[in-house]
Amino acid sequence: MATPDDFNGENRRFRPAPASGWEMGWGILLVVSGVLAMLMPGVAALTTALFFASLLIMGGAFELAYALQTRDQQGFGWKLASGILTLLLGIGILVVPLAGVESLALLVGAFLFAGGVARTVLAFKVKPARGWGWVLLDGLLSIVVAILIAIGWPGSSIAFIGLLTGFWLIWAGAWRIMLRPTGPA
Repeated sequence: MATPDDFNGENRRFRPAPASGWEMGWGILLVVSGVLAMLMPGVAALTTALFFASLLIMGGAFELAYALQTRDQQGFGWKLASGILTLLLGIGILVVPLAGVESLALLVGAFLFAGGVARTVLAFKVKPARGWGWVLLDGLLSIVVAILIAIGWPGSSIAFIGLLTGFWLIWAGAWRIMLRPTGPA
């Protein structure tokens, strides 16, 4: 965690805490995993869907436990229904992972479209400001990617989710490697 002493008073430059070999190793492992995911997008998409399913199953189980623990309080039926639906969704994705991959692709496409529209509107709201064109470009590119996802859906879902997972792993590893201290503080 960064403390006030981690900043140089002269130029307010961030200085990360000394990194262990584990941090560098984790970054390299993430980059290698990302490259493998991009080389094998089907495996990456399946792994992503199964991981998402396991999160839903755990979340559903915890929701059910919470609902049963608070059954004397108001809203017990809704808590129970929410837990059951979350659990069933996780089990459904676990049993039919291709449907989970397709659903994730559609969800990401919808998110990109909504975010793209919002950023495009924002760009025109801040238009005289410096850099407004970058906001506009971000918004328009998000809309284009969302449309490409919709056009290719469901056929391109496996490749899209697999490549998206790969890109994310590469960037997650890269920033960990790049943020490490390079010399004495």
